[in-house]
Amino acid sequence: MRVFKSLVLLFLLPVVRGSMVQLKNGGYEDIVIAINPGLPENDNIIRNIKDMVKEASSYLFNATKQRFFFKTVKIIIPLHWLPKPEYLSIKTESYDKADVIVANPFLKYGDDPYTLQYGRCGEKGRYIHFTPDFLLNDNLYNIYGPRAKVFVHEWAHLRWGVFDEYNNDAPFYVSINSGKASVEATRCSASVTGKYIVQSTTKECKYDEQTKLYEAGCKFVPNKIQNAPASIMYMQSLPSVVEFCDQSTHNEKATNMQNKMCNYHSTWEIIMNSPDFSNTSPINSTSPPYETSFSLLQTKDRVVCLVLDVSGSMAQNNRINRLYQSAEIFLLQIVEMGSWVGMTTFQSTAQIKINLQQIVSENVRQNLIKHLPTSADGGTNICEGVRKGFEMIKQKYTNLYGSEIVLLTDGEDTCMSNCLTEVEKSGSIIHTIALGPNAAPELEQFSDVTGGLKFYATDTVDSNGLIDAFSGISSGSGNISEQSIQLESTARSVAVKQWMNGTVTVDSTVGNDTFFVVTWDGITSPLDILLRDPKGKEYRMSDFTVSVLNLRTARLNIAGTAEVGDWYYWIQNNHTDSQVISMIVTSRAASLAVPPVTVKAHMNKDTNNFPHPMVIYAEVSQGFLPVLGATVMATVEPQTGSAMDLKLLDDGSGADITKNDGIYSKYFTSFKGNGRYNLKVRVQGKDKTVRLGRRQSRALYIPGYIENGEIKMNAPRPEVSDDEIQAKLGSFNRVASGGSFVVEKVPSRGTTDVFPPCKIIDLEAQYEENKIHLSWTAPGNDFDVGQAERYIIKMSESLLDLRNTFENATSVNTSSLVPNPAGTKESFQFKPENFTIENGTIIYFAIRAIDNASLTSEVSNIAQAALFLPPKESSSSSVPGDKGINVLTIVLIVAGCVAAVLIAVSTAVCILHKKNRR
Repeated sequence: MRVFKSLVLLFLLPVVRGSMVQLKNGGYEDIVIAINPGLPENDNIIRNIKDMVKEASSYLFNATKQRFFFKTVKIIIPLHWLPKPEYLSIKTESYDKADVIVANPFLKYGDDPYTLQYGRCGEKGRYIHFTPDFLLNDNLYNIYGPRAKVFVHEWAHLRWGVFDEYNNDAPFYVSINSGKASVEATRCSASVTGKYIVQSTTKECKYDEQTKLYEAGCKFVPNKIQNAPASIMYMQSLPSVVEFCDQSTHNEKATNMQNKMCNYHSTWEIIMNSPDFSNTSPINSTSPPYETSFSLLQTKDRVVCLVLDVSGSMAQNNRINRLYQSAEIFLLQIVEMGSWVGMTTFQSTAQIKINLQQIVSENVRQNLIKHLPTSADGGTNICEGVRKGFEMIKQKYTNLYGSEIVLLTDGEDTCMSNCLTEVEKSGSIIHTIALGPNAAPELEQFSDVTGGLKFYATDTVDSNGLIDAFSGISSGSGNISEQSIQLESTARSVAVKQWMNGTVTVDSTVGNDTFFVVTWDGITSPLDILLRDPKGKEYRMSDFTVSVLNLRTARLNIAGTAEVGDWYYWIQNNHTDSQVISMIVTSRAASLAVPPVTVKAHMNKDTNNFPHPMVIYAEVSQGFLPVLGATVMATVEPQTGSAMDLKLLDDGSGADITKNDGIYSKYFTSFKGNGRYNLKVRVQGKDKTVRLGRRQSRALYIPGYIENGEIKMNAPRPEVSDDEIQAKLGSFNRVASGGSFVVEKVPSRGTTDVFPPCKIIDLEAQYEENKIHLSWTAPGNDFDVGQAERYIIKMSESLLDLRNTFENATSVNTSSLVPNPAGTKESFQFKPENFTIENGTIIYFAIRAIDNASLTSEVSNIAQAALFLPPKESSSSSVPGDKGINVLTIVLIVAGCVAAVLIAVSTAVCILHKKNRR
């Protein structure tokens, strides 16, 4: 248990990015529930949110044995809803950082509540998504149960990183109880009673000839009245369910994600090992000590102040010119229409360059870039710059609530701590950009205490790090149709008279406000540029605009909506020396009705101590639907040394916990030293391979109930057809910055091999033709990179023995099994020895991988192979193993008796006939 607790706490270290939830004396404070700006005004949404959370607080309090409750909640109201006296100003909260969002699904079907969760067991989720119909339509009670209980179910996903105890993909499994084999519904606890019913006919289920489980369309329909108090993570809709499954009620045999991801431990065990649990004590009360209180916060126009370092060090490594190029892209292409933008600069002192201007036209944008700095000199006083930015904002607004500061610096400042408390209490959000190797190490604290973004750009020009940082600072309002989307950001050194060629795909979901921007680092000699659209129209250098203030950037704004398809470009270096040339392409949504494909990239944590591994995530989606089949490449650039490229996968192995959920993942272990790293992700979708998927981890859709012996079925879950979900996505390109992270305690003299192969999480077993067939995805030498040395496979008739004492279990001969490179699908079959396999036999299997440094992976998920021959009768109404005599048996006995009598009579007649003849 001590090892298990350490493992859970290790995985609990990362926090939800942006979440401001605090736990004080058992009460969760500052929970943020945000209403999507696309929803029409409806006071009933607010009222029902309040009712749901209030009721959920008492339910959570009792379910956690008087330990937790919901104390304070903030509800974010969209800007376009009419203002009311009770609406307060938003501070550092935003839609993008909300714990719960209320938004329409992308397609017309899909009111399933779900939590976006792609971390491991014990890791917090990203957010909970409720649809307005779920909150407003009382007819959904029969399908999901009371909203308050659903909220607690989803909160357990979000806060404690537990998983569902049902499985829509594997709804049944073979179990042995009291020596009898039977097919059971995947559930927890196993004492939940019900019948197996075909939903379309309400007839009892039959067995499937191939799977030996119940036929397709079979559903477990529970009795409405139960004695089982667990579990909330299975079927919270049942009136009797008031608890999480614990050690005594947990069903470790069920084929669900909770068992697979949490090593067959119960949800309550995971909750008990969370920091929340260890930091609180039970409250001596039968109800929460406080009723949940709510504050309503209304969003306002975006207010952004650029606070830019112009100290002497900014004159080095061409930084001041790169700052101009990058900030110009932000002002002309990234920041949204309607926003208020101002600018201050600082060195030893600070000054306001231009007061807040509302971007209502192209002229305002052009006026802003005239005030970008072009020279650098003096010392560094970061607090002076921030305070000057605050001063400028207060010239227009009475407070700083909801405003944003974009703070860029390349220098150290030992006095930053002097204004940290002031920054924290300001109500402003600070986004930080650290430029170069000497930027103040305390800089990220400003982002941490205000919920801002963090970026890092090296002095390596061909990484486009500074441009990508500014391009990543979009509004957090949730109005994706207004936000700029980066289609391309690439740069490389080009020799004299040589060409840089490439292709950028403009897909049907974007195309408005499209810019092609070319930058170079030479002072003179503009480039030769040829850009050709999908219909053959060509644009030359003369069509691009070169500002007199910035002679190293050429910009082309495509009028109207850009043509859908592949755009080709050719750029020639006419300079007398080789130089770095870059191509940046941005666009916005083509239609308000169709959400664009988006990419969100980040690491699993912002700071890391060697030798702990990190995980890179990229979420690729359209609306709320995952995009599958894309090629996703991550580039990690360290403070020193060259950048590293990794391919992220969505295959349900290694770092990726769920296959085909649109979350592409990879372990990162190639630490090149201490300091800052930045993350950039490139996504490419090809027309023939990319497709939309369905959201995973949806709440259990109850098929119906049995009440007083009567089967009352709900309407079948409304499923989206393949034609609807394959919305002709086509090919696309995306680039996204994943921000920065800091690594410490990397040995200065280099590292030895300290990373074992990753845990195998997709082991499967089947029994066919007297042989066991095992399959899994190969791990690597270092987690999911490289190639392992060998495998150890064990088997047992006891699942828990295999989990707890893997080394003592029966070994499988794997001398002929050689591991393939990481990501390869492995297959192995053998005939088990020393096991008598007969009807009802279940054998459990687990595997570990060992690398060339003798480092061993964790024990894999446990797979079962069962030999189960269903009863001859096809209906499940006769319980397998029942000693009663059924109708078929009686018929066979009677027929046998009749046949025996007839044979005896015939024999006697024959004998008598022979005697008479003699």
